[in-house]
Amino acid sequence: MNPKLMSPRSWSVPRVAFFIPPVLFAAVIIPSTAPSRAGRSSLMSTPSRPAASLIVADKGKLRILVNGQQVGKEEFEISPSGSNWMAKGTAEIQSPQGNSHVNGTLELMPDGTPIHYQWSTDAPKKASAVIAFNGPKADIELRLEGARPYNQQFTFNSPLVVILDNNLYHQYAILGRIYDWDKKGVQTFSVLVPQENTPGSITVESLGKQPVGSAQLEELRVKTEDNEIDAFFDGPKLMRLVAPAANAEIVRE
Repeated sequence: MNPKLMSPRSWSVPRVAFFIPPVLFAAVIIPSTAPSRAGRSSLMSTPSRPAASLIVADKGKLRILVNGQQVGKEEFEISPSGSNWMAKGTAEIQSPQGNSHVNGTLELMPDGTPIHYQWSTDAPKKASAVIAFNGPKADIELRLEGARPYNQQFTFNSPLVVILDNNLYHQYAILGRIYDWDKKGVQTFSVLVPQENTPGSITVESLGKQPVGSAQLEELRVKTEDNEIDAFFDGPKLMRLVAPAANAEIVRE
């Protein structure tokens, strides 16, 4: 299954080529993955490496830019929680209809394997979901304002599934830790986009050090068959995301 990387919706929105329930339309969506919709899916993932603390602590703020203009911001923190890790993010997105907010909390093992994820948004209507991971299975309970709870299960070929949700860009920092920098080359990962309730896969490749301003940053190219995102890292820190097709970027403050 080949996902599509999502482009901003309220910035001269192009035709969306994949199914999205109208209640889940976010005010802004930049470089998340949007796989074709499926029920029970069996998706390929790279073999997991030993859980030797791939995740590292980080905390920061991100600016969301489109055509050089700021349209949102995100605050995040990645921190240890007992023997596991927690990655929390809160994004505020500006649109002509008013500001919207997205919250996400991901609990994961030291090797990046997800354990539990929950998200919520307040626009255009309130929506939230809880996802419990049990081995290669993901059980989802979705709650939409004015509707009955909806349950769905996805099955992957590996417990190592990358979470890349709408408007929560710190999650690319987790992807940067899961990628095997020693091995390099093209690596394929199973992906779940919780707000779209869709699974898929992406390829990730190191392009080496690149000059960005006065710094030399490591670049990862995140790619599907019809779009790509460039992620730039200073060591373990995510510094920048660029979606050329959408003329959008995420910049660390």
